[in-house]
Amino acid sequence: MGINISRPAEEGIAKAISAEKTRRWQEENKEAIDCSNEYVRRNGLPLAKHRPF
Repeated sequence: MGINISRPAEEGIAKAISAEKTRRWQEENKEAIDCSNEYVRRNGLPLAKHRPF
């Protein structure tokens, strides 16, 4: 059939690695993300008054 199996396999592996790196980064930075979200929930977005929309 002339199908190049290695290219889709490499793309799938790269996608899986990227997803795992993202998951680990989010896990490692969960406390900071939660603190930032809490700040915005309480105080609104910093500099929001300067947004043109």
